[in-house]
Amino acid sequence: MTSTYRTIEEYPIALSAEEVGCILGISRSNAYKLMRAKGFPTLHIGKRMVVPRDKLINWMNAQVEQTC
Repeated sequence: MTSTYRTIEEYPIALSAEEVGCILGISRSNAYKLMRAKGFPTLHIGKRMVVPRDKLINWMNAQVEQTC
């Protein structure tokens, strides 16, 4: 999947599974699995799941810190 966005800051503030997958370089189905995982910053709005962009950035930074 290719994106029309060049930087993460250009993405919308609420990300879909497709956009999360694009940012992380994973498939949409794996993005959905991640979005259902405990500790991942997913918001449930009715049946829809979205990830706040700033929370995703914080989560990614925390993952990097854990591996260092």
